[in-house]
Amino acid sequence: MSRVPGWLGRLGAGLTEMSERYNERRAEAEREQDDPVSRTFADEQVPPPPDYAPDVAARPDPALAVPWGVRVAAEAGWRLLVLAGTVWVLMRVISAVQLVVLSFVIALLITALLQPTVARLRRHGVPLGPATALTAVLGFVVMGLIGWFVTWQVMENIDDLSGQIQDGIDELRNWLLNSPFHVTDKQINEIATNLREAVGANTDQITSAGLEGVTVVVEALTGILLSVFCTLFLLYDGKRIWQWTLKLVPAAARPGVAGAGPAAWRTLTAYVRGTVIVALIDAIFIGLGIYFLDVPMAVPLAVFIFLFAFIPLVGAVVSGALAVVVALVTQGVFTAVMTLVVVLAVQQIEGHILQPFILGRAVRVHPLAVVLSVAAGGMVAGIGGAVVAVPLVAVTNTVVGYLRSYSQKSALRHSVRPRGATAVSAEPAPDTPSQ
Repeated sequence: MSRVPGWLGRLGAGLTEMSERYNERRAEAEREQDDPVSRTFADEQVPPPPDYAPDVAARPDPALAVPWGVRVAAEAGWRLLVLAGTVWVLMRVISAVQLVVLSFVIALLITALLQPTVARLRRHGVPLGPATALTAVLGFVVMGLIGWFVTWQVMENIDDLSGQIQDGIDELRNWLLNSPFHVTDKQINEIATNLREAVGANTDQITSAGLEGVTVVVEALTGILLSVFCTLFLLYDGKRIWQWTLKLVPAAARPGVAGAGPAAWRTLTAYVRGTVIVALIDAIFIGLGIYFLDVPMAVPLAVFIFLFAFIPLVGAVVSGALAVVVALVTQGVFTAVMTLVVVLAVQQIEGHILQPFILGRAVRVHPLAVVLSVAAGGMVAGIGGAVVAVPLVAVTNTVVGYLRSYSQKSALRHSVRPRGATAVSAEPAPDTPSQ
């Protein structure tokens, strides 16, 4: 056997001695902790605090130190920030694909108008494909004819209208000269000169607006094609598209959304159908009124009134003002006043009789919500946004109401029913027969 080196033996002996000393000290410390006399002596070595030292209370939990109102405000605040951020991102996405979104929404409105016809043809035994094709072709042909008729009437009467407008301007100028406002010929000439200079100074902007108009025409044609394409598929395969959309909803919320969808569609259908009927009545009666007042282009103005009726409140004001202005510059002040009376009378009948009777309870939106939604839609997406704003608000109102009612019914359905004596006391008392 090989001998162990001397330094290694000395190292082992030293480690053994250190371990024995550590064990002795640890045993001595444990004996002192168990001995009450030594512990008392150790406590006596610590001097007590002076009498003038204040008592320091224990600090509460920081969460409990915050007032309840502040905690509630903070909890609501960060949730509102998350919602605001989500809405902002959603609006940015919609703005990026604004043409696609507007085309799809317009396709939904057209589908809501044409879908009852497809359902009626289906009930009479017509297959789905021919019923969809027939309804879509007839619907788009009618819309195209309306647009062609308005354009044709405007082009046919534009020369006569320009002459009548010039005569009306001269008549208005003579009226201002003889009016009690003391307007002089020099002031009128200065106004005309300023208008000409403004037009000349903004020639570049007018030219760029014309170039932008070409882009607008291209975008309009693209939007029309997208709307036609979406309408065809919504009419033909709308049920399967809705079922596929439901698969994207979480399973826990799917039953409520499945019930809210048909309710929203009924609201949208009732809104579109009622708006078309009301707009048609407005156009017919106002058109007849301005026709008998011998206002030029009565039929195109009636079509404009029909189209502008799809923009609630604002559209009626704009179309009525257009009819009054045409009557003023072509036929004079008296005819303009009579046109204004006709427009106001028809619109009052519409607002107080036709809309409550035709739309009924299917579409109930507060006038303040209508004004704000039209303004917001116009700011975000122009005329298209103003058109789709109110039906969007009406559908949202229906969906929120349905989901609230569904959640309440679901909570009652899954609540714990009383048992035993509690159940007996909770039962309603039976009706006693009358003596």
